[in-house]
Amino acid sequence: MDELLKERLELACGRVEEVARERSAAEPFGEYFRQMAGFLLEMITLREELQRKTEENGRTLEELRERNHRLYQDILPEHYASSWGNPAYAAAKLGRDMGQLLSFLYTELRGMIVFAYEGRDWDFLVCLELFLQVYGEFEDGTVPEREQVRQVLYWYVNDYCADMAEYRIREQLDPRLDFAARIIMDEDLTDLRYLYRFGEYVTEDEERTAAFLNTLSEEEIRSMASTYTEGYRIGFQVTGKDISKKKTVNIRYCLGFERMIREAVRQFAAMGLKPVIYRSAVHAVNRRQHLRIGYYGAIPNQQFEYDHRNDAGLFLDEDFVGRKLRCIRNSYEKMKELAAVHGGPAVVEIFGETPFAPASCEDAIALDEKQQKLQVHLNNETGQITNRYIRGEERSFTIIAYPTPQIGEQFEDIFRETVKINTLDYNLYQRIQQRIIDALDQGVKVQIRGRGENRTDMTVMLHTLTDPARQTNFENCVADVNIPVGEVFTSPQLAGTCGTLHVTGVFLEGLHYRDLWMNFEEGKITGYGCGNFEDPRDGRAYILENILAHHPTLPLGEFAIGTNTTAYRMAKTYGIGDRLPILIAEKMGPHFAVGDTCYSWAEDTAVFNPDGKEIIARDNEISLNRKEDPAKAYFGCHTDITIPYEELAYIRAVRKDGSEISIIENGRFVLPGTEELNRPLED
Repeated sequence: MDELLKERLELACGRVEEVARERSAAEPFGEYFRQMAGFLLEMITLREELQRKTEENGRTLEELRERNHRLYQDILPEHYASSWGNPAYAAAKLGRDMGQLLSFLYTELRGMIVFAYEGRDWDFLVCLELFLQVYGEFEDGTVPEREQVRQVLYWYVNDYCADMAEYRIREQLDPRLDFAARIIMDEDLTDLRYLYRFGEYVTEDEERTAAFLNTLSEEEIRSMASTYTEGYRIGFQVTGKDISKKKTVNIRYCLGFERMIREAVRQFAAMGLKPVIYRSAVHAVNRRQHLRIGYYGAIPNQQFEYDHRNDAGLFLDEDFVGRKLRCIRNSYEKMKELAAVHGGPAVVEIFGETPFAPASCEDAIALDEKQQKLQVHLNNETGQITNRYIRGEERSFTIIAYPTPQIGEQFEDIFRETVKINTLDYNLYQRIQQRIIDALDQGVKVQIRGRGENRTDMTVMLHTLTDPARQTNFENCVADVNIPVGEVFTSPQLAGTCGTLHVTGVFLEGLHYRDLWMNFEEGKITGYGCGNFEDPRDGRAYILENILAHHPTLPLGEFAIGTNTTAYRMAKTYGIGDRLPILIAEKMGPHFAVGDTCYSWAEDTAVFNPDGKEIIARDNEISLNRKEDPAKAYFGCHTDITIPYEELAYIRAVRKDGSEISIIENGRFVLPGTEELNRPLED
């Protein structure tokens, strides 16, 4: 640590001690600042404890559990009603205007837990100084105007935007930032104390997951890791990309899976790839709503995350967007050598959490219409900058998912069943799916109808095959980038694609939707709603924000037929259909993705099925705009919505002469050569 930083840190720590004792701020603001000063003193103590490594290494598991709970207890559901992190509570105590600002400040300061664990002294310091600067507006006993306090927060974000954004990009590219990697590779993973070295919230679920993985044999762990790493390698191979040009892979996962991740790191090393393992974003500058991108532990309170998803509303304006985009461009330019050799993400998702349907909080910060457009612009431009340095036609990815103990008492059985699903017979599914593709390629469109309470009535138009002997519309998706096996998919032609998509219930990006419906005309969403709220306007706002990502409409970017009936059987056997991630759920019936196509940023890369035919449906009428203006071609989102087999009346390919080929009737595969898929359903 340089002397100036050390001096500033000592001064800030000393001043926080004074604030904790002072009574100069008018109440109830004085109560807020004393409590926050108490939290900061706890952070200062935590930082000092972590620096004394001998003492830290001697702590018992119970001591570590107790401290971890204490660090996060204020935002846990049982305490949230009286937490400053709750915008409704802060508004009730401090007034709505000031409550929003000080609840934002509270949320930003909670990042100091991470900074203490990672030894990020600069980040730790600027949080302390931000607190003291805001306190300075109140310490003479008067209550400042809201705009005075907002300006302090605004300039904190703007002044440090370059530093925060640059560090975020560096930790996404540079394997030398190895805080998590060192824990994974060096700690004794049979000693569950290692889970508490990350600084994330840890519950019995993470401990139980780690303990369960410790019961598996070395062969089982190698097999799990190999499914994951080979999926990544094959993803490069099948798309004709040269993995030997890449030097790093981004590993994303949730705490508890370290034994598998350690083996994966070793297997990636054999491919010449070093791990880049970064934490989900902490600073408001880098957070993307309530989404967590990177590694993370348990989520203490999803409502807290959701209430603060739009905190950028305090500072999101044209000046900030321009500033952040310049920072991102400059940062990538500085690190262009690292970006050029980055291979893309390898993701381990989890499932089993209780479906979360958020409560609406009127006191939470919201984006106005102009800010929503700015957010869309920022996301689109960020995507384009990233793609210029980590080129889409040269990178790949893989995703796999496993359950957590929240899935229920049969966690271990479900985990083992998931391992089986992730390793189903690649060749069997490839052959069966080719039968489906051959039938679909005879059609000019596909008709999908729901049954029972499902109101789906969709017509999906297909691209014209000018050379059917060498071309196909559908990709034969087995188990490479997208694990487990089990779907054929296409990017539909938008012209003529129309109808209603409906599901009685679905779990998307951690959020639950009831009676979700969307209307389409010319391949674009024209209306939508859900049954989550009494007021339909709240349902539309919920969808606009979390599925449409503030876009006024989205195109149908993908149509697919899932074939993994074994996964479907598992869901029914254990009653976990509403707990499965989209990664598995999309393989359990037809699904429709709104947003970008599956080939976004890589449409010019030729893709072939195992039978040698080229998949020509890589573009649609909107993505073709990329040739003139990429900003009009991409949306930065792709959300899959699946119809379960039991809600399905039929899927039929329709030939040019109007004759039909049945793929599925009343939830069962009827196309000759696909009968094997019905066996798990009958069992």
